[in-house]
Amino acid sequence: MSEDSEKEDYSDRTISDDESDEDNFMKFVSEDIHRCALLTADSTSESFFPRTTQILLEYQLGRWVPRLREPRDLYGVSSSGPLSPTRWPYHCEVIDEKVQHIDWTPSHPEPVYIPSGLEMEPLYPNSREDTVVYLAEDAYKEPCFVYSRVGGNRTPLKQPVDNYDNTLTFEARFESGNLQKVVKVAEYEYQLTVRPDLFTNKHTQWYYFQVTNTQAGIVYRFTIINFTKPASLYNRGMRPLFYSEKEAKTHNIGWQRIGDQIKYYRNNQGQEGRHYFSLTWTFQFPHNKDTCYFAHCYPYTYTNLQEYLSTINHDSVRSKFCKIRVLCHTIARNMVYVLTITTPLKNTDSRKRKAVILTARVHPGETNSSWIMKGFLDYILGDSSDAQLLRDTFIFKVVPMLNPDGVIVGNYRCSLAGRDLNRNYTSLLKESFPSVWYTRNMIHRLMEKREVILYCDLHGHSRKENIFMYGCDGSDRCKALYLQQRIFPLMLSKNCPDKFSFSACKFNVQKSKEGTGRVVMWKMGIRNSFTMEATFCGSTLGNKRGTHFNTKDLESMGYHFCDSLLDYCDPDRTKYYQCLKELEEMEKHINLEKILEDSDTSLKEVPLDLESSSRGSDSSESNESQTYLLKLTSQIKNKKKHLNTKKERNSVIASHQNIGEEQEACDKGHLVQRHRESNSDVKDIKPNVSDVCICDYFRRPLPNQGLAPKTGFRSSVKTNKDGC
Repeated sequence: MSEDSEKEDYSDRTISDDESDEDNFMKFVSEDIHRCALLTADSTSESFFPRTTQILLEYQLGRWVPRLREPRDLYGVSSSGPLSPTRWPYHCEVIDEKVQHIDWTPSHPEPVYIPSGLEMEPLYPNSREDTVVYLAEDAYKEPCFVYSRVGGNRTPLKQPVDNYDNTLTFEARFESGNLQKVVKVAEYEYQLTVRPDLFTNKHTQWYYFQVTNTQAGIVYRFTIINFTKPASLYNRGMRPLFYSEKEAKTHNIGWQRIGDQIKYYRNNQGQEGRHYFSLTWTFQFPHNKDTCYFAHCYPYTYTNLQEYLSTINHDSVRSKFCKIRVLCHTIARNMVYVLTITTPLKNTDSRKRKAVILTARVHPGETNSSWIMKGFLDYILGDSSDAQLLRDTFIFKVVPMLNPDGVIVGNYRCSLAGRDLNRNYTSLLKESFPSVWYTRNMIHRLMEKREVILYCDLHGHSRKENIFMYGCDGSDRCKALYLQQRIFPLMLSKNCPDKFSFSACKFNVQKSKEGTGRVVMWKMGIRNSFTMEATFCGSTLGNKRGTHFNTKDLESMGYHFCDSLLDYCDPDRTKYYQCLKELEEMEKHINLEKILEDSDTSLKEVPLDLESSSRGSDSSESNESQTYLLKLTSQIKNKKKHLNTKKERNSVIASHQNIGEEQEACDKGHLVQRHRESNSDVKDIKPNVSDVCICDYFRRPLPNQGLAPKTGFRSSVKTNKDGC
């Protein structure tokens, strides 16, 4: 595997050393020879040419003229070729049926489940009389990954039991499916076991399976018995997802939140000193003889991504500014794609464009991250004035699915190496962790050519509500940089107050997280390096309080990300300095509370978070408890009136357009002086960083180059957002 240099300075062409996969993915470019006969060399006399398929013969003016065949599109998605078939570990059993679901959004928000206190906690002692109705034995045939093949195991699939009249039939041997074993413990009660990540014995969180032979009007109980996390969003009102094929065909209804008697609890199935937890719920199927599905979160498969990228490539407009390339191949030989999104560069000023990097799905079970990524791509590739302005201003590098192997086999967290890729960005083992190795290398090469103003890795969170960010603390730098890293998340909370929680954001670097993408990119020099965490459940904020997020809610975060990026890079720095002042006020309150509590804890090591732990996070953890921020949260909410809505934000801009440069300079000087006073006793470990860095920080050109020519761009350009 190797990476070639950029073409036209805006697309990294990266190929693999094994081109056999492209043979299945791409066809030769169709030839148009304008009424000329066309033959390959091996179809004529071999006395003139050696046997080859690379020489074409055109009949022109009474004679055969040889020429070389046009090169194959080795670097990206061909406009004429089929989708690349998914490759599985050779021992995985895979059914032929292709599972598809319609895209649907509920007309009303789906409320979380409110416990009654009377929910049962079923415990199932082992009994030989129980009937095993589903068993996936293929997962344990190999201790580690050996090799892959298209379609997985080609031997006939075994069915565990015959189709009894009143017994449900289960299946999960399809893309992203996960179910290990099902035992029928009563007439309408089933005990389920989910499969750990392949080649590991842990990470049991993601489930996605099919149920057939249903009976309407019967109360069924399902209990998954081998979860490992002590706490879960299911205890905070989260409901399982359900899909009915008959509902989809007859009423155009897709995934919906269902379930009654929902309970998450510790069971008695502990083995080898480990404790397990159960999730139980009851449900009545809407139709007889229906094909239904249950899932932990809205599925988004590798095939879904390929189909989405194929539509972009076939679009004559979007394909001009979105170049799709193969970054590398996984250890199972599946393709990892990288998208370069920007207005095509035609002059030497191209290096002035700064870069923004987004990645997703390093943890395969966090499907909500793919829906956020889809929302971002839908907007940035759209025809709105703001999307055009972003493409004119920045170069976006996007890796939409970092772990396709894990996605295909239905893992929750790991790749087929049995390791968490988001702990291996510092690894030199290119063959074991190719996607993160090549991503890091691509970003490193990009930084040699242009400034990267923001990196964001999209994730899902299993224990906290809302959407929030993790950043890096910058405790070894001057105070201005320490506050600056919080400005973008604060802006995002202003633009999306009913989904994004700034109070849940954390800004610290733990030793156990030094191998994550967020920390590695920050240490490489990307000042704004974030992980965006999206809950599997829903919101506790504003109008969405007490409801689940659906796919449109998640997709809307992609739009709000773009909206906040425009605010952050607005030539009118009003909002930027407003957020900076708010952060200073927050810092003052924290300092005051800490003095009253006589605490010796350093301010810089205190994350702005109400939660006491993030062990449910799949990218960051912290054990600090910030009870003193309860007062601060209400004050932050009151301050949101400055930037809460588009109308209010634009009126703020208009009110500041008549302020003279002298007043603006005075405000900046005041901020500089306050930073100097607050930072007078803080020593920077870097010898070239001192108190002067604060002044340099404000003198430094902020990331708005290219936007200035757009006169009044935030008040006049933002015109097409309401329909997003």
